[in-house]
Amino acid sequence: MSPAHHRVRLFPLFIAVALVLALGAGVAYAINGALGLSFTPVAPAPEHPSAAPVRADVPPPAVSRIVVPDELRLTKAAAAVADALAGRGRPRPVVETAAATDPAGTLTVKVGALTGTRPEAYRITSGLTVESADLAGAAAGLYAVADRIRSGGALPIGQLVEPRLGLRLTDAGSVGREADADAYRAGTDYSLNTDVVGSALLPRAPWVDQSAVGRIGAEFRQFVDHSVAEGYNGIVVPGFLEYVTFAQVPGVYPAGDPHVDRARAMAAAFGPVFAYAHSMGLKVFFLTDMLAVSPPLERYLDGKSTEDPRLWEVYQAGLAELFDGMPFADGLMIRIGEGGDVYRQAGWDYSSKIAVTTPAAVRAMLTAFLKTAGDRGKDVIFRSWTVGVGAVGDLHTNPESYQEVLGGLHDPHLIVSTKYSAGDFYSHLPLNPTLDIGDQRRIVEFQSRREFEGFGALPNDLGSLHQEALRHFLAANPHVEGVWTWTQDGGPLKAGPMSLYLRSGFWPLYALNTYATSRLAWDPQADPAQVTADWARQTFSADPTTVAAIGEVMALSRAAVTRGLYLSAYADNSVRALGLEPPPMMWIFEWDIVTGDSAALDSIYAIARDHVDEAIAEGETAVADARRMQATLAATDPGTWTDPGLRQRFADTLAYEVNLLDTLSAYRTMVLRHAQWLDTGSASARDAWHAAETRYRTARDQHVRAYGGDVDLPAYNFTAADLGMTRADRDPVMAWLARGLLLLVLLVLVARPRAARTLADGLLRPAGLTRPGRLDRAIVLGLPVVAVVASRAMLTWFAAPAHLVVTLGGWALFVLAGRLVLGRRDAFPWYATVGAVALVRSVLLFAVLAPHGPGGYWYAFWTDPVRRSIYVTIAFALFLWLFVAAYRVLRLHAVRRWSLGVVLVAAGVALAVPAALVTSLGGERALTIWNDQVALLPWGLSRILGVTVYLGIPAYLPAAVLTVAVLLAATGGLLLTLADGHRSCHRRRL
Repeated sequence: MSPAHHRVRLFPLFIAVALVLALGAGVAYAINGALGLSFTPVAPAPEHPSAAPVRADVPPPAVSRIVVPDELRLTKAAAAVADALAGRGRPRPVVETAAATDPAGTLTVKVGALTGTRPEAYRITSGLTVESADLAGAAAGLYAVADRIRSGGALPIGQLVEPRLGLRLTDAGSVGREADADAYRAGTDYSLNTDVVGSALLPRAPWVDQSAVGRIGAEFRQFVDHSVAEGYNGIVVPGFLEYVTFAQVPGVYPAGDPHVDRARAMAAAFGPVFAYAHSMGLKVFFLTDMLAVSPPLERYLDGKSTEDPRLWEVYQAGLAELFDGMPFADGLMIRIGEGGDVYRQAGWDYSSKIAVTTPAAVRAMLTAFLKTAGDRGKDVIFRSWTVGVGAVGDLHTNPESYQEVLGGLHDPHLIVSTKYSAGDFYSHLPLNPTLDIGDQRRIVEFQSRREFEGFGALPNDLGSLHQEALRHFLAANPHVEGVWTWTQDGGPLKAGPMSLYLRSGFWPLYALNTYATSRLAWDPQADPAQVTADWARQTFSADPTTVAAIGEVMALSRAAVTRGLYLSAYADNSVRALGLEPPPMMWIFEWDIVTGDSAALDSIYAIARDHVDEAIAEGETAVADARRMQATLAATDPGTWTDPGLRQRFADTLAYEVNLLDTLSAYRTMVLRHAQWLDTGSASARDAWHAAETRYRTARDQHVRAYGGDVDLPAYNFTAADLGMTRADRDPVMAWLARGLLLLVLLVLVARPRAARTLADGLLRPAGLTRPGRLDRAIVLGLPVVAVVASRAMLTWFAAPAHLVVTLGGWALFVLAGRLVLGRRDAFPWYATVGAVALVRSVLLFAVLAPHGPGGYWYAFWTDPVRRSIYVTIAFALFLWLFVAAYRVLRLHAVRRWSLGVVLVAAGVALAVPAALVTSLGGERALTIWNDQVALLPWGLSRILGVTVYLGIPAYLPAAVLTVAVLLAATGGLLLTLADGHRSCHRRRL
C-alpha cells in the first residue's frame, strides 16, 4: 500500500477519534456544570450568648383580691396572677368579676383607661391597677404581672408597655399528636405531615370520632391558654381542603361523593375547637400547601396551568366557603415549596403537589386569594419558602428573585412570612437578605425545637440569636411587623425524641426559645440573658445561685451545638454542589442520620482542606464545652430545685450531649483523616484515620448501647456512617488489587505480543485483524472479561451487586446480542473488537483506582474538575468507541445498513434489559438499592425526600430509556431485514 493511500485510510480513523473525544469533552463539560463544587465564605448570623449575674428576687406584691370584668380572657389572666402569687408562697388571692374598685391589696383592671395606643398596650400603676385601651391590653398586662411574679422580677410600674411587633404567631404545638413510644422507639418514621386532626377521622359516616375531637380540643385549649399567657396573639392551624365541599363549583365533587359529607362533619366538629382561640384573643390562620388536592379535585382541574386564573377560581370558591363557614378565621397561610407523599396523612386521600413554580403562577395565586380574602377583611400569609422549586426556587434567599416575584404586588391583606436565616433553620447561616427588602407586610419565622440540632433534646438557647435577627430586620425594613414561632413543628414527627410541647418529654428545655422569642417580639431590647434567667426561675429553681448556674449552662449551649454538630470550616461558606445548595451541616443528613456518602464527605473535606486540624480540634472543644455544662449543673444544690426529677432530666440530657458529641468528634476525625489520605496519600493521615476509626467504633457502640431505644434521648442513626466506613476500610486493598491487575495485564500483553497485536487491531485497525493461535486467542477473549469484572467489582469495593448487575449485564448483553445476530458467521472479530475496547476502559479504571482505591476515584470525581474532566473525556470517548469499533469491524464484511443494524440491535438489547429492570422496580427504589450499596449520595435521601425528588430526576426517565432502547433494537432489526445480510456479505465469511 502506498504511503498516500495509507494516509487516506487513516484519515477517517483520526476523524472518528477526534469526534468521540470531542463528545467526551462535551459530556465532561456538562458534568462539571452539574457537579461543580464552589463555595464562598459568609458571615453567620451574629449572636452573643451570655449568662445573667446572680439576682435576688423582688418580693411579690401584696394582693389579696383581683377584680376583672367578666370576660374569659381576663378571668384566665387573673387566675394566672393568682397562681403565680401562690407559687411564691403568698396566699392565693380571690378572683372576682365585680365592678372595678381600688381598695388596698386589690389588683384591678380598667379597660378604656388608655387612649391613642395599640390595643395590646397597658400600664401598671403604683396602685396595682392595670390600665388598657382594650381587652387585649388588659389581658396582656395581667399576664405580664404573673410573669414578673414567677420570675422574681420587678413590675414595670408606671411604664406604658406596647408590643414592638403587633403580630406574634405560634404553630399548633403538639396538639393532635400522640406519645406513641413504639413508633418513636423505631425512629424510622420520617413523615412530615403536621395535621392535628387526623386521629379523629373515621373511614365512614359519621366520619369523625367525637371522643378524639374531645381529646384534641382539650389539648388545643391548653396550648392556646399557654400561648396567650406567654404573649402571643395568633395561631396557625393546619387545614383547608378537609373543611371544604366546593359547593359553589358544581362538578368538583359529584353527588354522593363522601368528600362532601366528610368535610361538613369535620367543619362541624372542629370549628368550635378552633373558635376557642378566637375567644381568647388569638388571630386564627389556616395553613395549607398549594396545590392542595383530592383525587376528584385533581381530575376536575384536568391539568390546568397554575398560571391560569380559571384554576384559582376553584380555590377561591373553596376559600370563600372556609371563611364563611368559620367566620372566626382571620386568614390563610400558604406554602408552595414542599409537598408530595411525605406530607400525606395516613388514611386521607388529601395530598399536595409542588406545582406553583413560576413568578406568574405565584402572582396568579396570590391575586386570586387576596381578592377573596380582602372582600371578607381577611389576610393571606404567603410563605416565601420555595427552596429549589422551579423558577422561583431561590425566592426565599435571593432579593432579586423576591422582587421579580413579589415586586409591585401591593395589597393591605398580604403578609409575607420568611425564615430569619438564609436557608433552613441551621446555625452558621447568614441572616436572610430578603427580609431587608420588600414593601409588603413581613413576619419573621423562628424555630424553638431546632430540628437539625437534636429536636430540642440538647440545651440550645437561641435568645441572643433571635434578638440580633429581630433588631437587624427592624432596622433594615420598616414593614416587619411580626414573628411566627414554631414551638413544635419542623422535621419528621417521630424520628427524634418523644418530646411533645406541654405534654411529654423534657419539653421545658426548648420552651425557653418560645418564651424568649415572645419576650423579644414585645421588646427587642430586652436582655436575652435575663430572659433565660427568668425562664430558669419559673421552671427549675427559686434559688438565685442555681438560676445563675443554669444561665451559665445555657450560655455555653450554643458553642457546644455550633461546634459539635457542624464543621465550621465548611459550614461558614455558601456552597454549591451537584447543582444544589447543600446545607451547612451536611455530614449529618438529615436530623439524626450521620452520613457516610462520598459526595457529602469529600465535598466537606475539599472545602475544609486547609483547616483540617482546626476542624478536628473544634469537635474536641465542643465535648469540653458540654463537659463544662455538665459540671456546672452538677455543682448546683439538689435541694434548691423545685422538682428533683427535672434536675435529673437536665443532668441526663447533658450526659447524653457529652456522649453524642464525643461520638461525633471521633467520627469527624475519622472521615476527615480518611479524606486527607485520599487527597495527599500521607502516611500520617492514614495512621490518624485508623486510630480515629478505632475510637469511633468504641464511642458509637457505647452511644447505641446507652441510648438505642430511648424515646427521650434517642441514639443517632449511624447506619450510613458505617456503610461509608466499611467501604473506606477497603480502599487500600482495592488500590493494591488495581495495581496488581494493571501490572498483570501489562505483563500478559508484553509476554504475548500476538495477543496484544490482535487486541490493538480490534481497537484501531480491524482490517488487520486475524485469528491468532489458541493460547493467544484465549487471552484475547479471556483477558478483557477478567479485567471488566475485576475493575467494576473493585470500583464498588466488592459491595455493590446492583451496580455489577447493570454494568456487567450491559457488557454481556451487548456481546451476546451481537453474537446472536451474527448467527453462523465467525464471531471472533466481534469478540476481539468488543474485548479490546473493554480492556482499554478497564485499564483506564485500574489506573485511576491504583493510587487510593475507589475512595480516591470518587474523591477526584466530586472535588477535582481537572482530573474529572480528563477521566470523563477519555472514558466516555471509549464508550462511544465501542460502537464505532464494532461498526468498523462489521463494515469490513457487510454493507453499511447491515453493520449498523447489528450495532443498534446489540446496543438496544444491552440498554433495554437493565432499563426494564429499573422500570419494574421503580426509579426511586432502584436508585435506593444502588446507592445503599455504593454509598455515593446521602443514605437518608430515599428515607426522607427520595433520591429522584432531591436530584430532580423525572419519574418517567426509566420508562423513557426503555422506550429508546426498544426503538434502537427495532431500528436495528429493520435495518438487518432490509439489508438482507446473507446476500450482501463478501465472499469471505466473517
